[in-house]
Parts: sequence; C-alpha cells; structure tokens
Amino acid sequence: MTARAADRARYDRATAHLDAPLAIVDLEAFDANADDLVRRAGGKPIRLASKSVRCRTLLERVLAKDGFAGIMSFTLAESLWLARGGFDDVLLAYPSADRTGFHELASDPKLAAAVTVMIDDPAQLRLIDEARDGGREVIRVCLELDTSLRLFGGRVRVGARRSPLHSPAQVADLAREIARRPGFKVVGIMAYEGHIAGVGDSVAGKPFRSRAVRLMQATARRELAERRGEVVRAVRAVVPDLEFVNGGGTGSVQFTAGEDAVTEIGAGSGLYVPRLFDNYTSFTGRPAALFAQPVVRRPGVGVVTVLGGGYPASGAPGRDRLPVPYLPEGLRYDPQEGPGEVQTPLLGSPADDLLIGDKVWFRHAKAGELCERFEVLHLVEGDAVTATVPTYRGEGHTFL
Repeated sequence: MTARAADRARYDRATAHLDAPLAIVDLEAFDANADDLVRRAGGKPIRLASKSVRCRTLLERVLAKDGFAGIMSFTLAESLWLARGGFDDVLLAYPSADRTGFHELASDPKLAAAVTVMIDDPAQLRLIDEARDGGREVIRVCLELDTSLRLFGGRVRVGARRSPLHSPAQVADLAREIARRPGFKVVGIMAYEGHIAGVGDSVAGKPFRSRAVRLMQATARRELAERRGEVVRAVRAVVPDLEFVNGGGTGSVQFTAGEDAVTEIGAGSGLYVPRLFDNYTSFTGRPAALFAQPVVRRPGVGVVTVLGGGYPASGAPGRDRLPVPYLPEGLRYDPQEGPGEVQTPLLGSPADDLLIGDKVWFRHAKAGELCERFEVLHLVEGDAVTATVPTYRGEGHTFL
C-alpha cells in the first residue's frame, strides 16, 4: 500500500460516521509542516498569516508553538475581531478603507495597542483621521515596501502590484511625514516578496519555464536583499525605535531569514500545503487540509460523479487554480466539464472501485480559501476525528 493509499484508508475510517461534503485537517501533517517552517526560519519568529488558516482554533494551536509570534491579518474587521478575542499582536497586511473599523480602533486603548495597520499613501492617513470622530488613540502603522523586480529601467516589472513605495527615499519620506503627524506611530516595515515566495519553480512538463522562474527568483532575491537593507537603514534614521521588519512567505522562508535587516518572517500557507506548493523546490511539505465530496452517480465504466467540488482559487484563471482530485490516486477531471458548481464527473480506472456514497478526497489550490466553503474542520489524528472546530465562516464571519 502506498503512503497516499494509507492516508486515504485513515481518512475514510476517521470520517466513516460523517457525510460528505466535509473538510479535514490532518494534525500530524499540520504540526510537521509548522515544525518545518520554524526550522527554515532559523531562529527568527514567524508571524502567522491568518488568511491562510481561517480557523481560530488552529491559529491558537500554531501560536502556542515555539517559533511563532503574532498574526498577519487580511481585513481591519478581522483584525479587530481577533484582537477582541485575545490575540494581542495583529498586523493588518493590507491597507483598509473601513471607516467604521478605524473609528473603533481609535476609540479603544486595547485594540489600538494590539493592531497595527498598513500604510503606503498619505491619503490613507487622512481617511483614518476623518474616521476617528473623537477617537484619540495613537494608531500603530506599518509601511509596506514594493518588492517587485524592475528591469531595463523599469520597463519590465516582475511581482505583484502592491505598494507604490519602491525606493528607500520613498519609504523614508513617508515615515518622516507620519512622524510629524499626531496620532500615528511607525512601528514596522513589511515587504512580501510574492514573486519569490508564491511562484512555483518546478512545474511538471514545463522545464524551460521552471528554469526561467528559478533564474528570475535568484535575481530578485539578490536585488531585494540589498534594497530592503537600504530601506531599513533609511527608515531607522527617521524612526530609531522601529519594532519589526517583516518579510517572506512560505516559499522563501529560509532565504528571507538570512537577511540581517529582516526581524520576522510572514508565512501561513505552508501549514495546509495546498496543491500550488507541489511545484516548489525550496521545501517539501505534507498535504494537511483536504475536502471530501461524495460519489452520487456512476454514469459508466471509468466514470463517477461527485456532488459539487467547483471551488476555484483566486488569482489569474487557469487549471492550476482548480482543486485537484487526490484520493484515490488516478482520478482526473473530464476536460469538457471540469469541477462543477453542483456536480463533478471524474474519469479514471479507480472510478470503477467507487460505490455510491464513497468519498473522493481533494486538495484545494490555495490554503485558507478552502475554509470559505465549510463551516467546520474535522481534526484527524491517526484514524480518528478527535475534534470538530469552526472556521471563520462557522463563526459567522466572511471578512472578504
């Protein structure tokens, strides 16, 4: 029996009393992935990206481990909810225009001490001031650096279009403006290198593209390490008591951790290890989060149909954004249908061994987005479900 076949047998036994659709997290794999992130971080703390987990119980489990410290959130409403729930170090990783949330933040000493907001434009400061409506708490601010690689005089750009702050002078100028402005305090710098941490460099069947990605990433790492160091020196000249410099992502943890200027690493997707991480050479994780759909039809030889399954991930549309049939091994989509809203036909010889009601296990393309589809996660240890815990959705929250 292969390791994957053994996992399927475990998951089927663990969930035999549960009807699909359902989602699980294999805690042994989850914990092993957490330990691997800590190992790769080389002693620097990892700030946990909540959008990649979207389950408070699992956030708490990870933060109880040595090597993890703080949350990296994705909306202001989520940040405030987490802070009210006892998380005392929450970095909002994206700018917000949530005026109601900013009013609450500026009016509550506990929230203002726990939450740091992202800024890359003076207009965002003005929006916050207009939203205060009498709230006088000092707002903790993190500046985001654009990490994109610019080549040929800027005519070619590689990387996500995030912050407009690219040069050390631009970041330092904004830090200086904030330092002069009452009601705000610069406490950190964030620089997420998605083109390094979030792009697979070993895509099956595409050797030339994979080689080009590795070359790009090596060039980008060198350029960013030098520029990030210059940015940090420029900002510290304005803000000597800067608390943190955040960088990284699951795919680049060990590289970013090697930079002296970086004080902490941001990561989260590597806990669940979704299918997009199958294309990386920088690390190997264990799939920990899966979902199961029930077989509801047997249309013919070599074909079964499961209920639902059309859960595409965000990003540029493509086959790599689709969930992948994982267990039993050897199933594939009908190319004329793909995964459907209500039903999904699956082809392959393993279909002939599946009966009505059997479970087919899938991996999502990305990490936390799976939790937007399910209200609970069944936590599996060995061949038993040892706990069932709510996702954000299960607690009544869909933040974005």
